[in-house]
Parts: sequence; structure tokens; C-alpha cells
Amino acid sequence: MGVLRLGLIGYPLGHSLSPLLHEAALSALGIAGSYSLFPVPPGEAGEKLLSALCADLRAKKLDGLNVTIPHKRSLDKFIDAWTPTAQAVGAVNTLYVQNEQLWADNTDAPGFIQDLTQQAGWPAAMPMHNQQPVAWVLGAGGSSRAVSYSLVRAGWFVVVFARRLAQAQELVEALSEFVDIRLMKAQELSSVGLSKAPGEPDLVVNTTPVGMYPDVHSSPWPLEANLPKKAFMYDLVYNPPATVLVQSARRAGNRACNGLGMLVEQAALSLERWTGRQTPRQVMWKAVQSISSQVSLG
Repeated sequence: MGVLRLGLIGYPLGHSLSPLLHEAALSALGIAGSYSLFPVPPGEAGEKLLSALCADLRAKKLDGLNVTIPHKRSLDKFIDAWTPTAQAVGAVNTLYVQNEQLWADNTDAPGFIQDLTQQAGWPAAMPMHNQQPVAWVLGAGGSSRAVSYSLVRAGWFVVVFARRLAQAQELVEALSEFVDIRLMKAQELSSVGLSKAPGEPDLVVNTTPVGMYPDVHSSPWPLEANLPKKAFMYDLVYNPPATVLVQSARRAGNRACNGLGMLVEQAALSLERWTGRQTPRQVMWKAVQSISSQVSLG
């Protein structure tokens, strides 16, 4: 294996931990390589950059790319084939070339469910009690699709909340071809919408960027709404390490975690796709824990 040239497409990328994660793992594996950041803004100028980066991947000037906000759902025209997970989720976070075709994968979905089982100590694919477990997912973007898909596949009843109800309904409908739509419901993300949601949640997952640096004083949870009792609160945001939502949950007595574990797990799965080797997750954890323990990553 020669020198691996990897990278991340997204915007903005100023505080990304991905180079630290991947380069630590490559070093531990004894693989020469680099992981670069490719800031690609939305719009016409960004589309030209996306085209050029995909062309570099096809030409083997690059060996693999990750994709993050806002491009997880804007690469269709450049892709030849999708893995089943990427096709079902409808969002991409990993690109690679195989048999001269540009493939799209999504490691967010398996990365999330793997980290959730570790953080919460729950079985991966069975109810935690006699009744079916209920998850409330805040947000209806690409990350929400990955989280919702993985939860329904694992046997959860999922309620998707969005500020615009139509967006939540669109997500549910988009996943209906791949999961049992009877296990999903769309709801408006408001105090009224939360009060009308079916079931008491065992889990609440924030997939929105609300609360992410530099907007560290905001929370996706409506101020006038009470937090659900006993629900495990999982915030995909990891910068800052303890968001307003995580802090509020812990003060209320709920268990809570940030999304750093999902970041590590999805990165490990991407690297395994590119190298064909088992990724040393403990090395990746060690690389980011010193930073994540700081008050802010900014």
C-alpha cells in the first residue's frame, strides 16, 4: 500500500477533528498517509470544487473522501453506485473508488448505533423492556436520516421532530422504502409538538447543529418544554463537549453524552473501507480525548 491521500469535504471545517483522528490511526497501523481538509462552500463555486475533487478520486490522485455538512445530499450527479446503507439513508459521508466506479457509503448510521449501545449500555437490536423502546430524533437533515434509519432497523419506534413539520414528514416518507414506516412518525419541533408526541421516550437524539460552537448558548430543546424523565440524551454535537442540552439533561438527572463517540466510530468504519484493515479505535479515542476535555474546542 502506497501513501494514502484522504480528506474531508464540507463547510466550514475550521474546527474539524477528522485529520487528528485519521492520521493517528494511520500512524498506529504503520500506513504512510495524510488527511486534508477541503472547504467547499455551497452554491455554484462549491459545485465546481465538488466535481474537481470527485475527478481526483476517480483519477487516483486521492484515495478516499469523507463528506460532511452541507454536502451529504448534494453529490448524486458525481456518484456511480451506492452501498445499501447509503441508498437507504439518502445521505453520503464516505466516498471511494472500486472497479473504476465512484461509490458512496454512509458510516454514520452504523457508527451511531454502535456508539449508542456502548454509551447507554443497551442491546443493539432488541427492546430494553417489555414494551418497544421509543426514540425522539430532533432534526430532519442528513444526520437525522442516518440516526432514524439505524434506530428503526434496530427495533425502535422513532418520532422525528423538525421546526418545519413538512421536513420531518419528508424524511419519514423517504425512509418508507427501506424500513417499516409504521415504526415512524413526524412531529413539529415545538413545545406543542413535543407534548403531542406518542409515547414516553427512552432516548432523545439531537441531530441538529444547534448548540455547536460558536453558538454555544443555544439548545434545540424548546425552553418552555420539560425534558422527558429518564430518557437518555444523545447530542451529536461534540463541540463544545458539554452542550446546553447535555448540561440541562444532567442537571435534571438524565444520563447524557455528546457525539464524539459517533465521530470516532464513523471515522474508523470509513478508514476500514479505505484500507481493508481493522482500525485501532482506542488510538483514535486517545487522540481526541485531550481536546474534548477542554472547555471549548474553538
